[in-house]
Amino acid sequence: MEETPTHIKKGFRTVLSVLFGAALFLAGVYVGYENRPAMAKVVGIVSKEPPESVVEKTDFNLFWKAWETVQDKLPDADKTDSSERLYGAIQGLLGSFGDPYTTFFPPKENEEFATQISGEFSGVGIGVDEKNDLLTVIAPLKGTPAEKAGIKPGDSIIKIDDILTTALTIDEAIDHIRGKEGTNVVLTIGREGEKVPLVFTLVRTKIVIPTVETNQQGDVFIISLYNFSAHAVSEFQGAFRQYRASGSHKLIVDLRGNPGGYLDAAVDIASIFLPEGKVVVKEIGKTPQDVTSHTSHGTPLFGAEDKLIILVDKGSASASEILAGALSEYKVGTLVGTQTFGKGSVQELIPLDTQTSIKVTVAKWYTPQGVSISDNGLTPQVEILQNPDKEGDEQLEKAIELLNK
Repeated sequence: MEETPTHIKKGFRTVLSVLFGAALFLAGVYVGYENRPAMAKVVGIVSKEPPESVVEKTDFNLFWKAWETVQDKLPDADKTDSSERLYGAIQGLLGSFGDPYTTFFPPKENEEFATQISGEFSGVGIGVDEKNDLLTVIAPLKGTPAEKAGIKPGDSIIKIDDILTTALTIDEAIDHIRGKEGTNVVLTIGREGEKVPLVFTLVRTKIVIPTVETNQQGDVFIISLYNFSAHAVSEFQGAFRQYRASGSHKLIVDLRGNPGGYLDAAVDIASIFLPEGKVVVKEIGKTPQDVTSHTSHGTPLFGAEDKLIILVDKGSASASEILAGALSEYKVGTLVGTQTFGKGSVQELIPLDTQTSIKVTVAKWYTPQGVSISDNGLTPQVEILQNPDKEGDEQLEKAIELLNK
């Protein structure tokens, strides 16, 4: 992360996603915001003087009275220094806003976050987010301990080892899930249809994340895209060239279990299908006037003779929803599967000083037609549930059937 004493030159925005960050794909856990270095705002370190509007409305004597009272009365008060108290107060302040993605990073957590976005630690390979006040699995990554153990999209994480997740922020939960390679973490899971919680003991490992796989069934070409990492665009372009070389005009883009990644990757991939200048996604900030439209660029490679199905499920989040929403609304492709996750907020990392920072929600994502991604996600035109008791991939089979009509 490049810093000067007064400015931050890299912003972290979603959708991890939020939208979850590209380097986070190596972290073992996704977190729902995007790493957007090319589009970051320049943000100054917070002034030491409080804004006049805050001073006028708030009696800070109450805060100092509480500080002094505890200092005078609590027997162990001297075991914490003033900086730890200040950090706790900031955490309480940010928590009062009720936004699970707005959080404070004191020095240790700030350093760990820097490590996290560099992808230099191990985990179990799950994307997590908050859904209905529960820590919820977006999707396990293919081939990871979580996927091999049978953890599924939509699972609620009740406990991490012996810690109830209701007592943790998303970032704290992620910190507990990840850890040294070869060590164990126990996840207690709530799952729809199960009367008692399920317990999984997972061994942390280095996460090698697949990006793209291709397959062909008859004359239907299938591109499975597992994330929107920094390599996703080049790998998807390579897969699309294979599609062209196959002679097929029937394409399935499988976004199931894809928890997101770079916003720019979603826009670049959308540009393969959409004419230049088409809005891929709208970013709306604090006011309705604070709107940024991210548009397609270049000449589309997908022609009128081509037919497209996009497979989605509740593990499709963030950048997946951006791509799927745009292609669906422009009637380039048809969505098949189940309701998507609904991860549509944007976070930015802002340094408070050289050792601490805050991650704050600054905007929400909307489809070209103005549908809020964060409210309910996307509803497929063709909804089909996967029967767990039936062999085969019913959603994929349905997609192939539609393309062959």
